[in-house]
Amino acid sequence: MTNVLFVCSANRLRSPTAEQVFSTWPGIEADSAGISNDADVVLSSEQVEWADIIFVMEKTHRNKLNRKFRSSLNGTRVICLDIPDDYEFMDPVLVRMLESRAGRFLSRLGPTLPKPKNAKP
Repeated sequence: MTNVLFVCSANRLRSPTAEQVFSTWPGIEADSAGISNDADVVLSSEQVEWADIIFVMEKTHRNKLNRKFRSSLNGTRVICLDIPDDYEFMDPVLVRMLESRAGRFLSRLGPTLPKPKNAKP
């Protein structure tokens, strides 16, 4: 099982859409959170450590993730999807963008992704 974390600002539209879309993919365990302090689900170090791969929606999210959670990342791959905050939850255009941009990375993983970091006991 590959643990995939989706991060946006508020965890209201983009990342929850991604979590819902990819939660049905075989071999994927999906979660989502927001990097802002007022997010519906505020990103935690536990989520960052849990993730095998992290998708952020914008470059600013990657920068904040690196600043706030550098010690928890432990070499986890972080990929920016470059999806602006222009879509509603489950917007069909957003779903297609997510499937295209994140899907190309996830379909190549197969059922498991070798962790590039040292697993903590």
